[in-house]
Amino acid sequence: MSRQFAVLLRRAGVVHHRLYDCRHTAASLLLAQGVPPRVVMETLGHSSYSLTMDTYAHVYADALREVLSAAAAIDRALAPQDSALPVRGPAV
Repeated sequence: MSRQFAVLLRRAGVVHHRLYDCRHTAASLLLAQGVPPRVVMETLGHSSYSLTMDTYAHVYADALREVLSAAAAIDRALAPQDSALPVRGPAV
């Protein structure tokens, strides 16, 4: 398989990489794009969820931080803004 992969890389004019490196990159990109870890686990053929998460936890944590940051920005954008208009009290 490695020899065939090397031939394909040469034909495509791509710098040599190990097949494993491409697999790792693909998994990292999937997680960074928000693909659920369980789906990545099944795609890679890992035997357990923990194997996937132990290997790619740093990527998943980075993606999660980005999601939380985006959620905070949305929250700030939707928060009531201070305005010069008086706030009405409850109707009597």
